[in-house]
Amino acid sequence: MSRQKDQSKEKMSTHFYRMVCYIVLALLTFLSLFFFYMLVINATRSNSSIQQGFSFVPGGSFMANLRNVLGNQNLPVLSGIFNSLFVSAVSAICSIYFSAMTAYGIHAYEFKGRNKAFTFILLIMMIPTQVSALGFVRLVNDMGLRDTFWPLILPAIAAPVVVFFMRQYMASNLPIELIEAARVDGGGEFYTFNKIVLPILKPAMAVQAIFTFVGSWNNYFIPALIIDSSNKKTLPILIAQLRSADFLKFDLGQVYMLITIAIMPVVIMYLCLSKFIVRGVALGGVKE
Repeated sequence: MSRQKDQSKEKMSTHFYRMVCYIVLALLTFLSLFFFYMLVINATRSNSSIQQGFSFVPGGSFMANLRNVLGNQNLPVLSGIFNSLFVSAVSAICSIYFSAMTAYGIHAYEFKGRNKAFTFILLIMMIPTQVSALGFVRLVNDMGLRDTFWPLILPAIAAPVVVFFMRQYMASNLPIELIEAARVDGGGEFYTFNKIVLPILKPAMAVQAIFTFVGSWNNYFIPALIIDSSNKKTLPILIAQLRSADFLKFDLGQVYMLITIAIMPVVIMYLCLSKFIVRGVALGGVKE
């Protein structure tokens, strides 16, 4: 009887903790999705109705806000979307490929100073972008690359955070014996990397592609310093321009609509690659 009572108490405690976990998860889910819901709702309302306060009911100004944003003569929204997509996609591709190649070189090759090189990469991770912004802008001006997309894309090739993540992932999922077997079979280094290593790194590459894409998509600081032409500006700059300094002059409906347009590619990319996130983060975080 005592054993049955202990088992029943254990089941009750398990059910209680499980219920608490479900409640906490439901609360966190609500907090995460509420602000997206508020954004979408406000994108369907007019400026006057938004200023009256929040409403859970969608408004009837969705198409009007969309026409006003796309038809705004001072804001080239369509070119801004293309510019952001181009810069973010190319930055993500360059970042994950060359960072994976760098991590592969540190992981697969024995050379003097390998650990020091990896330590140097980790130290670079700690330097904020704002610290080197002045020197970076001066270098861009000296090279004649101002008002071009190159300063927004080329730095993504040297991504210390991505290199660190890729190396940690390789340490737990890419045995050296597999690389040595490919070499014994006569495979060249680029063939081994492109045909054998990269398929193994797909989960990690998907995770870092999302992070890099989102980081480049939301980047406002560097593009605002580099880009001058209106037809080359990215969406974060256009959003900042739309929300003028005077609170009474800008249309909140257009602001929320433009923000909604800006987050849609990020949501779509996340949905397409979300199945790799948990697996990639879990495996990439395993220590040697």
